[in-house]
Amino acid sequence: MFEGLDLKNMGKMMEQMQAKAQELQEKSKETILTAKGGGGMVQVSANGAGEIVDITIDDSLMEDKEALQILLISTINDVMKMVEDNKKAQAMGMLGGLNPFGGGA
Repeated sequence: MFEGLDLKNMGKMMEQMQAKAQELQEKSKETILTAKGGGGMVQVSANGAGEIVDITIDDSLMEDKEALQILLISTINDVMKMVEDNKKAQAMGMLGGLNPFGGGA
């Protein structure tokens, strides 16, 4: 079941994974993801760490509180889904570069 698994290098590989995860976490703060709602009347931007960094609201929505609330909730949910998808893609990319079974065929 585990033939070809190099246990001697497992510790080194785990250190590499931790370092790569830390690097990706720091780099994710530089990634900006933006969602738009209401045909672009509301725009919410978040960094890859899931922190909201900008919100833009069309002036016409300032008089319609209910519509503004609905569009903000929807757009924030959209950008948070984008953040989660981005995190999953980065994790898959990180795992794709590491091979716990050694380089042999």
